[in-house]
Amino acid sequence: MKRIGILLAVSCLLSGCGIYNRYSRPNLEVNTDSLYRETGLLADTTTIAATPWREIFTDPHLQTLIATGLERNTDLGIARLQVEEAQAVLMNARLSYLPSVNLTPQAGISHYNGETKKTYTLGATAAWEVDIFGKVNNSRRGAAAALEQSHAYAQAVQTGLVATIAESYYTLLMLDEQLTISEQALANWDETITTLKALAEAGKANDVAVHQARANRTALNASLLTIRKSIRETENSLCALLKESSHTISRGTLGEQSFSDELSIGIPLQLLANRPDVQQAEFALAEAFYATNAARTSFYPSLTLSGTLGWTNNGGGTILNPGKWLSNAIAQLVTPLFNKGTNIANLKIAKARQQEAVLRFEQSLLNAGNEVNDALTEWQTADGRIRLDYQQTADLEAATEKTRLLMRYTSANYLEVLTAQQSLLNARLTLAQDQASKIQSVIHLYHALGGGKK
Repeated sequence: MKRIGILLAVSCLLSGCGIYNRYSRPNLEVNTDSLYRETGLLADTTTIAATPWREIFTDPHLQTLIATGLERNTDLGIARLQVEEAQAVLMNARLSYLPSVNLTPQAGISHYNGETKKTYTLGATAAWEVDIFGKVNNSRRGAAAALEQSHAYAQAVQTGLVATIAESYYTLLMLDEQLTISEQALANWDETITTLKALAEAGKANDVAVHQARANRTALNASLLTIRKSIRETENSLCALLKESSHTISRGTLGEQSFSDELSIGIPLQLLANRPDVQQAEFALAEAFYATNAARTSFYPSLTLSGTLGWTNNGGGTILNPGKWLSNAIAQLVTPLFNKGTNIANLKIAKARQQEAVLRFEQSLLNAGNEVNDALTEWQTADGRIRLDYQQTADLEAATEKTRLLMRYTSANYLEVLTAQQSLLNARLTLAQDQASKIQSVIHLYHALGGGKK
């Protein structure tokens, strides 16, 4: 009974030290219920993050690009290899429970006082560290957490890749739309210049109007060069994501794209389950937790069982031929007494790293909430701007047409015509940009909520 009481006391002491405890999420200073600002959207458990990316991005050209990127992207390939590395580390940690066995054949020859002796030993040695205080167990759990961390990192790379490819694709569509608008405006300027020349020849206008119109046309030509340059650069960056040499990207048009205006963001707590970078931060915290437990075990004894079994003709002093069996067994208990403060320092380092991991986990939650809020603000702003853009464009189209008629049949100032045309061009370009911004806000929200994993 006395021995049982001692064992129970030791077990309670070790449990209090935490070397056998499993990781559980600590109390956080971040309130997960208040990560989202008031959005006016209904908060429920439905979230677009649970929707597969093929159902979000229905453009067949974009679907092909995303599928190619998921198959060939370099960063994603590296992340998947890191998962394989972590799996190997975990396998090694699991096998640490087993004894190590080595084959140790030896042979020797010696010559002394005219006599030659030949000896041999065919043996095997085995050693096994008994995991009394959880050192091996904590290492295995830490390796398992590291594997989950690498899985989460690979998922984070994948979700980021899906969002980046989609954003680049819709940027191309916006640039295509702006190019089309600018080319149409260029044709209108040609028509305006022709009209102004005719009016100047008829004495109803002067050369100043012609020169001003030509200057505006030249500026538009310069902007066309910039747009074409942006298209080429965007295609190049997209090809790099796909691990392909630079080429023209096959794509649709901005007007063909459609997204639902009903966005479901779910509840903030779902970020813990959906955001792979948040999961990665928590698995890093779990790994640090088990590293701290392993550092604590360094203060306790370690028990190692070892033995040798073999066949030898070296019996000590006399040559035995044929040989005989050789065997021994050793139990070794090592208790740390003084190691220049190394164990204490290692424990302090492990505790500090665990606290660092807690702070990173909390910050990852805050960052996730902020990204959702920013994406929602971007979507709401773009949606409001588009309505205003349509109204402005309609008014400017009417104003441009009326000023043209007035200039042709009355003595209206040519500056009114030039100003109206330039304003209409700017309004159309802005409308295309805001339409693309609204689409990209959906991409940002989808990514911020953790979508793109499937």
